[in-house]
Amino acid sequence: MITKAGSAMHSVNSAVPEPRKQARVAVWASDPITLTGLAEMLLGTADVFVATDAFPADVDVLVFAADRVTPDVLASLSKAAAESAAPAVLVVRQLERAVLLRVVECRVVAVLHRGAATGELLLDAIRVAAEGGGVLPTNLLGELLRQVENLHREVLEPRGLNSAGFTAREIDVLRLLAEGWDTEEIGKKLCYSERTVKNVIYAMTNRLNLRNRPQLVAYCVRTGVI
Repeated sequence: MITKAGSAMHSVNSAVPEPRKQARVAVWASDPITLTGLAEMLLGTADVFVATDAFPADVDVLVFAADRVTPDVLASLSKAAAESAAPAVLVVRQLERAVLLRVVECRVVAVLHRGAATGELLLDAIRVAAEGGGVLPTNLLGELLRQVENLHREVLEPRGLNSAGFTAREIDVLRLLAEGWDTEEIGKKLCYSERTVKNVIYAMTNRLNLRNRPQLVAYCVRTGVI
């Protein structure tokens, strides 16, 4: 049943065993008719579960459908990104360049044009997203790379930061920490005082809300900073 636009209401469990692990998918749409069509399109597949909540935390992929990314749609994307770590697939008729980077920040990894989004293409995008990949039209990918380059040149570089939000000095300290060096050894290696090294480490752990150095190193290794 459907109670309101923006809530995914259908669920299905395949009765036929599938070799592929069943993906759990939550769907959202800007209007109830689109939501019904989107859900029914996915219900016809054998390896997709359409969740019963709008933004459940335990799904593999979120699917959003809208004509264009309005402030309300962007707010829903942001809410979903805050409530679920799942990647998102966006089915949209019009995507303005001004919101592209913001959409990607909301974990959207695949974009399909609404007029060409067949069930097969949508399912392929869901599978790619669930496996950690992405699907972007060539023109959007080029625009995204241009915007990231501008962000790096105009915002990060003037502040001495890289794309991960760390300064070159912080990266140097992190790499030595990961190799097991203590603060005194790091200071001698980098020609910093021990106090400076401690301040650098404290600034990073405090900024990332981490408790200690092992957590800091683990986080930076996991996120690819070092």
